[in-house]
Parts: sequence; structure tokens; C-alpha cells
Amino acid sequence: MSLSTNGKFAGLILTGLLVLAAFAGSIMFGVVPVSFQSVLKAFYVFEESREYLIIRDVRLPRAVIAAAVGSSLAVAGCLMQALSRNALAGPELFGINYGAALTAVVASYWFGTASLPLYAWSSLVGAAAAGVFVFLLSSRGGGPLSSVKFVLAGSTLNLLFASMTQGILIVNEQSLDTMRFWLAGSLTGRDLNLFFQVLPYLVIGWTGSLALSSHLNIFGLGDELAQGLGQRIRMIKILCVVFTVLLAGSAVALAGPIGFLGMAVPHIARLVTGSNYRWIVPYSALLGALLLLAADIGARFILIRQEMPVGVVTAFFGAPFLIYLAQRKER
Repeated sequence: MSLSTNGKFAGLILTGLLVLAAFAGSIMFGVVPVSFQSVLKAFYVFEESREYLIIRDVRLPRAVIAAAVGSSLAVAGCLMQALSRNALAGPELFGINYGAALTAVVASYWFGTASLPLYAWSSLVGAAAAGVFVFLLSSRGGGPLSSVKFVLAGSTLNLLFASMTQGILIVNEQSLDTMRFWLAGSLTGRDLNLFFQVLPYLVIGWTGSLALSSHLNIFGLGDELAQGLGQRIRMIKILCVVFTVLLAGSAVALAGPIGFLGMAVPHIARLVTGSNYRWIVPYSALLGALLLLAADIGARFILIRQEMPVGVVTAFFGAPFLIYLAQRKER
């Protein structure tokens, strides 16, 4: 049951405060605990102590990237669910995750290196290529750009890219050793320089999705009825594809392919907002950041003296949620 308008505003503010609390917790908690006072001092006291270096060079970039990636994947999931009219859709349905992963694996194999900037830029190229391929395949045969064509084209390419990625990794064991942690979805070792390189694409995706949110509700009417009401369905679908590619591709470039977040978060947002995408999109942006920050904190304590990739944590909790959604949808 959704809240009133005032309740939704209040919930949005509360969720934003929870994101700030999780952001602070991401900096404070870890193998080396840090006090809140030390976190505050680290921004205006530039000492070269071990504690301040951990805060500024390790924990802060990690928290920023976790919030950005979680928000991007959640908003991309909103766009995909609206576009495909499929409650179980996410960026991985569109082939973007494995399209980005495939080009990262190919680039690592071709250049013989495993640097994060190489992963980032090759992932963006792969995400864009996957989006173009899906659009071209779903446009073949004439007629309108139907949601069914998008789903079929995206699912087919996703399986193809996944198979090609696994094939390259099996043939080249060196690529498997260097990339397996990144392919599991990880925030370890990221810095703000990498984040600033993809930030322009994230900003375009965030602002464009918020501006487009008021138009996403028309997909529930069906293409023919929406066109009869004077809506430019084809243009809206193209913009959805573009913003999904920018958000999901940038997220994969920063943290590797992280599953389930883009599928699950919009459903959590609907529990509060109802079916209005004008509210679902901003709620999903905040909830995605909150959940990935929380998952990243938990990933530091699951194993003793060893960190688990955050993509494993999201999959651990996302798989039961997917089963629950499938059963609920069937009922």
C-alpha cells in the first residue's frame, strides 16, 4: 500500500538520511575500525597517519563508488522494467552486463594487462555495443519497437556474451586468474580518479532518467493506446535504452557485473510509492545506494581476514528475493 504525497516526501528524506548513515558506516567499519571523529578530522587535518590515509585513500573512494554504482544499477532496473513491462527485468536482461564483461575480458587478453582503467573503458564500449545490438535486433522486420522484441533480443545476446566470456576465460587461464575477482563484482582497490572518468556518463544517465520518469507510466497503457494519446513512444524507448546503457555500463566499468540489484530495488520502491515512476525512480536511486553500501559493509565481515566480493553478497540475498517475486507474480 503506497503512502500519501507528504508521506512519500518524508520517506524520501528518511531514505536519504539512511544513505548518509550507511556512507559514514562504510568509511568507519572494516578490518581497521575508525571513529566518527577521525572521519570528520580526516577532511580538514591532513596528517600522513595510517588512519587518515585509510579514510581518504581507501574508504572514502570505496563508499562514493558503492553509492554511485548502487544508484545507477537500481535506476537502470527501473528503466528496463518500464520498457519491457516485465517485473523481473534488470540490466542483465538487456545484455549490458555481460556485453561489458566480454569486452573487458577481450581487452585484458589482447593487451596482456589487468589494469582497472582498461576494464573501465572497455566495459563502457561493450555496454554501448550491447545496447546498439539489442536495438538493431529488436528493430528488424519492421513494425513498432515492441517490448517483447527487446526482451528476446536482450536475453539472446546476454546468453551469447556470457558463453563467449566463459570460453575466453577457459582458453586463457591467465585472464581467469586476473579477472575473476572483478567479474564477481568488487569495490576493492577503486579510486576517485576512475570514478571521475565515468562521472559525466553517470550524471547524464541520472538526470535523464529523472526527467524521463514522468513518461515511463505510459508503457503500462500499451503502445497503441499511448500512441493514440500523442505520446512519442519510439523516442521514449530510445532514450530509455541510452540512459540504461550509460548507467549500467558505467556501473560495470566501476565495479564489475553486480547482479540482482537492478531487479530487486524497484520492487522495494513500489512498496512505498505504488506504480508511479515519478516516485519509483528517485526512491530506487536512494535505495540502490543504501543497499549496496550495506552489502559492501557486510562483505568485509563475512569471512575472517578475507574480503568477499560484494557481487556475491548481493547474489546471496537477491536469489531468494527473485524466487519470492516469481512466486508472487504467479499467484
